[in-house]
Amino acid sequence: MIRVALPTGDLRRETAALLDASGAGIPDYATGSRALRFDMLGGAAVARVFREKDIPAQVALGNYDAGICSLAWTEELARRFPALDVVRLRGLGYGECALWLAAAGGTSRAPVRIVSEYPNIAEAAARRMRLTRYRVFGVWGAAEAYPPEDADLAIVAARDAAGVEALGLGPLARLMTSSAWLIANRRSLATKDMSPLLERLGRSGDANGGLALTTPSSLPLRIADAPAPREALRLALPDGHAQAHTVQALAAAGIAVDGYDDRGFARRPRIDVAGVEVKVIRPQDMPQQVAIGQFDLAVTGRDWLFDHRVQFPASPVEEVVDLQRSRYSLAIIVKDVQADSVSGAIEEWRARSVGAIRVASEYPNIADHFARERHFGRYSVIPIAGASEGFVPDDAEILIEGIETGSSVRANKLTVLERFFESTNCVIANRERPSGARRAAFDALVERLRAGVPAPVAAGQGA
Repeated sequence: MIRVALPTGDLRRETAALLDASGAGIPDYATGSRALRFDMLGGAAVARVFREKDIPAQVALGNYDAGICSLAWTEELARRFPALDVVRLRGLGYGECALWLAAAGGTSRAPVRIVSEYPNIAEAAARRMRLTRYRVFGVWGAAEAYPPEDADLAIVAARDAAGVEALGLGPLARLMTSSAWLIANRRSLATKDMSPLLERLGRSGDANGGLALTTPSSLPLRIADAPAPREALRLALPDGHAQAHTVQALAAAGIAVDGYDDRGFARRPRIDVAGVEVKVIRPQDMPQQVAIGQFDLAVTGRDWLFDHRVQFPASPVEEVVDLQRSRYSLAIIVKDVQADSVSGAIEEWRARSVGAIRVASEYPNIADHFARERHFGRYSVIPIAGASEGFVPDDAEILIEGIETGSSVRANKLTVLERFFESTNCVIANRERPSGARRAAFDALVERLRAGVPAPVAAGQGA
């Protein structure tokens, strides 16, 4: 049986068209079904849908024989693990983009701060440019939002220079070109009959060597003096799923933010609170940003604060207001397990002589904490980027996932063994409070947000 990793997201439509044209089409994949696992090639193969970022790792581990993803994500993994058993077979002719080195101004400071979703490529680029002092910040997304206040350079994906400029940045150099590629596991190619797949999708040889990054010989940036102390209080607001709940919380507090509403957002919206600046970033990145002093306050999820705190127990980040919105649970999810508890599942796996218990999660630090706290014994944590319901049971014994209604769990015929943490959106801050006028703005903003928290529903009065 050939195991194939297919992408969700931006490449899904064109990948489905490629499979249809080759005679390997999967109707439910093309229609965007919530299911994540499909038979293909008349039963000769099985396909599983992943976020692109996860596909190179799954192929490298041998969990999947082949996969389709952007070349940039394969290169990002190879920069950290150059001995990967991943063979780049051929470009597929769609999903064209490039990774660009970009900036928002003509000045920098030492050390040069570089932000990207591709931190390993960023590290390689910094070394090739012979930067003597630099720091790389890996983020979940929205790297374009960080310069110039919180980073000097960003590495972003865009089709062309105009695409970089549309992000509000100036392109400095095209680092590498990328597109959708067919990749395969080297051992699978040597030991398994892959012809039912490769005869349809083609093979043009092994381009397994690392790509040559194109970097400028010098940066067209002036190294500026140390920045002046900040005068404005800095607040981070979330994009994505948490945005709608944050809009409600701000409205309940009587706070207007022009450019941040149910219709969308600007990365730097204007708030009607004097002395406060706002930036919109990913909630996953906020605890780290608050910890290093980039922001004074941030609205994120209690789950992401939990994940940060178990990784950095001495972190100065703390919750100052529970906004009581965006409520969901972190849960232990399994499939094809008879037990009705985590301890019972562990006993069942031991009886089956399962080796290390594999725990997949977007919250790798919480997963590690939970496994140690519940005495899993031998275990391994698999960090993932999403499309998580398909990981169990083939690629992990346990999935730790945030669930609200449980519709995706039911759609994939999974079982919730335990809900062990309740998350809501919250306001976080550094224990070292700002001083002077910023402290006055801090206290006033926190008080207004606290006043907008909905009163708890009394027992017997409904949900």
